Amino acid sequence: MKRINKTIYSASLLSAAMVLSACSDNDNNDEVVVTPPQPITYTYQIDVVNLTNGQPASPIAIALHDLDMPMWAIGEPATDGLALLAESGDNSEFLAVTELLATASADDPTPPGERVSVTISINDNAATALTVAAMLGNTNDAFTGLTAMDLSQLNVGEVMTRFSLTYDAGTEANTESAMSVPGPAGGGEGPSEGREAHDFVTMHPGVVSTEGGLSSSVLTADQRFDNPILRISVMRME
Repeated sequence: MKRINKTIYSASLLSAAMVLSACSDNDNNDEVVVTPPQPITYTYQIDVVNLTNGQPASPIAIALHDLDMPMWAIGEPATDGLALLAESGDNSEFLAVTELLATASADDPTPPGERVSVTISINDNAATALTVAAMLGNTNDAFTGLTAMDLSQLNVGEVMTRFSLTYDAGTEANTESAMSVPGPAGGGEGPSEGREAHDFVTMHPGVVSTEGGLSSSVLTADQRFDNPILRISVMRME
């Protein structure tokens, strides 16, 4: 029977252990450094043209948000922010919703036939939807715009163009009176106390005017409108 040299055998085991230990030490010391991805900025330029003859659009409100949260719906009550926008043109409360990812606003109203551009950006978050909204100034509570426009397929350099309809916020009776129309045709107070009408969003029936036989109206045929109201073009800049 062949005898094993214990000295040589022990030395071999010790050498193997040292090699394994060295390998283990290297594995612990060589940390893998993962470089985080660079934040991505999504920037959109929204060009809005007022297509009406006699209806100034209040400062255009712009919001980026998730696709599953439209900011109004036909048959549903207007939010307090939407009611304020539709009655007075003030979009501050409308854009103060905490779930919105980014907001922007034009500085001034858009007169009939004029154009305005608003740029909005969001960092490291691919917003999937866009809302654009404005009041028709020479009305009681008419507003126009689009909500939850799908942006998910819009690539850099591409343009998406849509046309808006006009809605009645349902929060104020359409008396068309001087005291209740905030635009230049009336110069009234704008927002009213409480909710005086049917209290849910509908398609707007249009302006009646004095020529149409509405005795309380301060509006004329010049303030009548038909759909579409706004031409809205969205370009993804980056």
